[in-house]
Amino acid sequence: MHRILSASKDTYITNKIINNKFRATDANTGQAGTLDLFKLYAESTSGSDTSPTELSRLLLKFDISEVATMHNNNVINVGDSSFKAYLKLHDIYGGQTTPSNFKLICFPLSQSFDEGIGQDIVEFKDIDATNWITASVSNGTVSEWNTTGARSSGSLGDENIDVIVNGTVQGQGSPIALFGEQTFLAGDEDLYINVTNFVSASAKGLIDNHGFCIAYSGSYEKDQKTYFVKRFASRNTSNTAYHPKLIIKFNDSIIDDHENFEFDYSGSLYLNNFSKGVLTNIVSGSAATELSGADCMILKIQSGSFSKQFNVSQAVRGDSRLTGIYSASFAISSFESELYNHALASGSITFNEIWSNENETVTYLSSSLTINKNNRYALNFRENRLQVSMLNLRTRYKQDEIVKLRVYAQNADRSVVFRKTPFELPSEIFPNMFYRVRDFLSGDVIIPFDTDAGDNSTKLSADSTGMYYDFYMSSLPRGRAYIFDFLIRQNGFDTVIKDAASKFIVE
Repeated sequence: MHRILSASKDTYITNKIINNKFRATDANTGQAGTLDLFKLYAESTSGSDTSPTELSRLLLKFDISEVATMHNNNVINVGDSSFKAYLKLHDIYGGQTTPSNFKLICFPLSQSFDEGIGQDIVEFKDIDATNWITASVSNGTVSEWNTTGARSSGSLGDENIDVIVNGTVQGQGSPIALFGEQTFLAGDEDLYINVTNFVSASAKGLIDNHGFCIAYSGSYEKDQKTYFVKRFASRNTSNTAYHPKLIIKFNDSIIDDHENFEFDYSGSLYLNNFSKGVLTNIVSGSAATELSGADCMILKIQSGSFSKQFNVSQAVRGDSRLTGIYSASFAISSFESELYNHALASGSITFNEIWSNENETVTYLSSSLTINKNNRYALNFRENRLQVSMLNLRTRYKQDEIVKLRVYAQNADRSVVFRKTPFELPSEIFPNMFYRVRDFLSGDVIIPFDTDAGDNSTKLSADSTGMYYDFYMSSLPRGRAYIFDFLIRQNGFDTVIKDAASKFIVE
């Protein structure tokens, strides 16, 4: 699952000196189209100070309640190693001077801020609640930063601080870092900082979410150099694709091997149970006891005199069990005496697949499973010709829709078995298949192929009917057309398919 959340508010605060006369410490830039981060040293004069320092710092907030909802509904698990959260700001280069070789740091805020309505970023004449001195105004009560510029720092739980550096979160034996850093070499890079620790803790309700403060790292704010100006797009810029983003990544893929189980290698089979269209745990016996947890039923694989059974557990996502979904992982050896000759001669064997209670007195599902011999052939590194198409993609979607998109994929070079009767060729299962999203007109990649082993947030799932993935249309700006591409990693090759789907519009 790869989801993009938009900022709910953003601004920047500054103590810039205006015309060598005064500092704009009461200026507000809440509605400006850019987020300007700068440090000026000895560029102005301020009273008797002939070498003053002028600074700006960025403030942003995202609604992390969306992440908490997904966590509470077992859509994601923020404690799982595959859960990642990244803060992304898009660089806006407009021909202005840009600094290089500097480091930015991102802290969680310990108190809330108001965005404000200021727009003046030349003379900084617009005045509103959030500025270099004031954080917010609520019911006539003014809340000031504990240190001007929102830079009083400390640990989680400390009083009178503006930003949180680290802290001991419930369940953590030692303090964890809650800040992130990024070094900019050329100066025109986008900001992309890992904020997983903070977002995870906030989604669990362990840290209040007041947003982030982004600034030049301490040594850069204190040195005798000028860094002017690192400019990012704000949420008020006209190009919505460049708005600030909180990127949520989680590997929610499930690969059911019903269609591609092979002898000698471990595979996983899944069973799901629906009641009135909703995933629900199986109930058994006159007491209607729910089947849940580990080893709650058995799976028997049987053919002729061969029979083996395996424990079945409720499927796990992170440290949570998935309601109504059960799985068993196992391997069947082709060298079993009852199987070897048949498997060698035919290349596959069809088994009875029986899901039941441990006493085998109640059967929950009886089906069949075909297990194939794995591919072995003379040395051949030829890239396969892969054909991919989307089965249920519509031309238009509402931004609040969550859709399950189906994908049909096959190797055009696979063997064809000719049949006299009508026959529907099922989709092949590719365990390492990924999607990405591009803007149809500009070609810009909105969501990239996420093939990193630790993330895999754009990895497709597979069930007994083919490949699929869930997609949040809210991740894409409204009013534009997009297109899905696919990448299949197989036999040492990465094959990108760009003509699998038509364009679609998010309304």
